[in-house]
Amino acid sequence: MLHIGKQLANRAPKLNLTAASVLSGGKVQNSSQNATSIRNLNQHNSNNNNSNKLVNHNLCHKRLSSGSASQSTNVNRMKRLAGKVAVVTASTDGIGFAIAKRLAEDGAAVVISSRKQKNVDNALAELRKLNLNVHGLKCHVSEAQDRKQLFEETISKYGKLNILVSNAATNPAVGGVLECDEKVWDKIFDVNVKSSYLLAKEALPYLRQEKGSSIVFVSSIAGYDAFELLGAYSVSKTALIGLTKAAAKDLAPEGIRVNCLAPGIIRTKFSKALYENEAANEAALSKIPMGRLGTSEEMAGVVSFLVSEDAGYITGESVVASGGMSARL
Repeated sequence: MLHIGKQLANRAPKLNLTAASVLSGGKVQNSSQNATSIRNLNQHNSNNNNSNKLVNHNLCHKRLSSGSASQSTNVNRMKRLAGKVAVVTASTDGIGFAIAKRLAEDGAAVVISSRKQKNVDNALAELRKLNLNVHGLKCHVSEAQDRKQLFEETISKYGKLNILVSNAATNPAVGGVLECDEKVWDKIFDVNVKSSYLLAKEALPYLRQEKGSSIVFVSSIAGYDAFELLGAYSVSKTALIGLTKAAAKDLAPEGIRVNCLAPGIIRTKFSKALYENEAANEAALSKIPMGRLGTSEEMAGVVSFLVSEDAGYITGESVVASGGMSARL
């Protein structure tokens, strides 16, 4: 607009100079002739001004339109995770799937995984319909060979690793924490805690090779306020909050950030017992100040932020996304 303003300013003296030249011509005209000449001149200048205004308006509109189109294109290209490679475990359904989808939408190449190849294939088909850059393979996080293959295939496919999201979890039984069978306890901690620790440890050599790498562990609001019938599961999620803090301190000097997502009650298959039954649903909603269950997409948005440069000064934190539920250790 400043450039266009200069053009108009530069044209103005030329128009005045033209008028002065006509009015001070070689012959002195009589008043009638002068009046006629002035009217003709004014009409001429008016036509020129209208023409100039039209040209300048069209020019301005064209430039603004061009700028808007360029700006729109830039916005489309400015994906905050462009060039990043992410591994998301347990990512063929629920929160994990939503996280994988969001990271890919934000520009990352994403490797998804699940215990069953069929689930991986179905999730890949759905994501590829959206033209997202995704790859996937079967991975049981408790199996050392599966974890090894997960990272090796990621490097083989994409050449690097920037982001690890550890989302896999299990809860094979319900009951109070001290009523938990030892084998069930071991399984819960093997999948929910030990596997998260091992995934981070095994991903570390690759994460160290890239600038601005990050890890996100997926915990739960239950890690802060244990659910009555999910005693052992709740304790395992509390352990992930501790793992986040400890690992963050260790890796901060290397520029690798470690954070945690603690979802509240999210509408997924895992929590369907809390919303399919009317009484259970009312009981759950009574604990949520926002009065509704969360969505997987909302959790994915938090993770996308945590692994982006927007969160470049955040590490060792657990972000509670629970609709206002109490979260305190």
